[in-house]
Amino acid sequence: MTKLLAARYRAANDRPYLAAALFAMTVVVCRDVPTMGVDRHWRCYVSPLFVAETPVAELAAVWVHEAAHLLRDHHGRAMRLPAEQQRDRYRVNVAQDCEINDDLLADGLPLPAGRLEPRLFGLPDGQLFEAYVGALPSEVGAPDCGSGAHGRPAPWEHDGPGGPARLGPVEADALRRHTAEAMRAHQRGRGSLPAGWRRWAEQVLEPAVDWRRVLRGAVREAVAWAGGAVDYTYRRPSRRTSAMRGVVLPSLRRPLPRAAVVVDTSGSMGDDELAAAMAEITGVLREVGVGGNRVSVLACDADVQAVSRVVAAEQVTLSGGGGTDMRVGIAAALGVRERPDVVIVLTDGLTPWPQEAPSSCRVVAALIGSGAPAAPGWAQTVRIPV
Repeated sequence: MTKLLAARYRAANDRPYLAAALFAMTVVVCRDVPTMGVDRHWRCYVSPLFVAETPVAELAAVWVHEAAHLLRDHHGRAMRLPAEQQRDRYRVNVAQDCEINDDLLADGLPLPAGRLEPRLFGLPDGQLFEAYVGALPSEVGAPDCGSGAHGRPAPWEHDGPGGPARLGPVEADALRRHTAEAMRAHQRGRGSLPAGWRRWAEQVLEPAVDWRRVLRGAVREAVAWAGGAVDYTYRRPSRRTSAMRGVVLPSLRRPLPRAAVVVDTSGSMGDDELAAAMAEITGVLREVGVGGNRVSVLACDADVQAVSRVVAAEQVTLSGGGGTDMRVGIAAALGVRERPDVVIVLTDGLTPWPQEAPSSCRVVAALIGSGAPAAPGWAQTVRIPV
């Protein structure tokens, strides 16, 4: 234990921006773990035999490696992988080790022999594990770093609410932000950081934007633009008619806009995100007086699957699951007899778009997922993180 804690102290002393994360991890002595591993509760399981055989400098590097799994939220990100990739925990673990170890080696850390890094598989450095996992050979294996890495409990972990001290998700998020701020301060003091750590810190410290507020604002602005058009009508004569003998003057009329919502129902879309976005859109349209038969919803993948009139998100029929082509949905929305003034497209962005903006129509592109490709410049874009 003295040797293990001395290695942690060395890691924290050499890289003080990681100190809070390193000392937040609870040490659990475990003879069943092959080397060292972590669970999602920030408990670090350590093999006494591994500690006895490993020099302090290498142990310090392994401490940093395990802390990196937790700081980078590898377990949370692993749970967002496609199901077929999630099932292969060892393949995911190898990809995660590749994401971490290229940074640690660039930082001069002496990792133990047998370390995994991208170049061993002919892959470039500097990528996220999500990019590595699909490019790895079909048969790969590695020591199990635990649920703090791949997200699935290992046999040697303490399960359930009892056991050694654990860190909750709220405290873990606060610790990640504290570490990212410490990294930024380190850089301001002219210290150096590997590219992967710099990228991670920037993502953590990026100002959070309430996508619901942005989406509401975009829909309101588009509806207000469409509702600003005026026309003359004789259904209600102008009040000035009484002053004009024998002449009936028309009055000005402000039309109530129509809206169409094109929903991407291809296989890559998640039901939870679609439901949340649809609830926001229908709520805003109802607040501004656009509802009932003035709102159309088109479910679209590579073709339009369903068209309906809705007054609530629960009435939307989502069908499809094939490829993606929102051009078809937008064209169908604009081709109806009662052409909409506002078209709102809910998509993951993996679609072709019309080359030009529709005439006399506002388009709001709600892109679901932080990695969604950009929409055309003529569309008002709102990003909805997954």
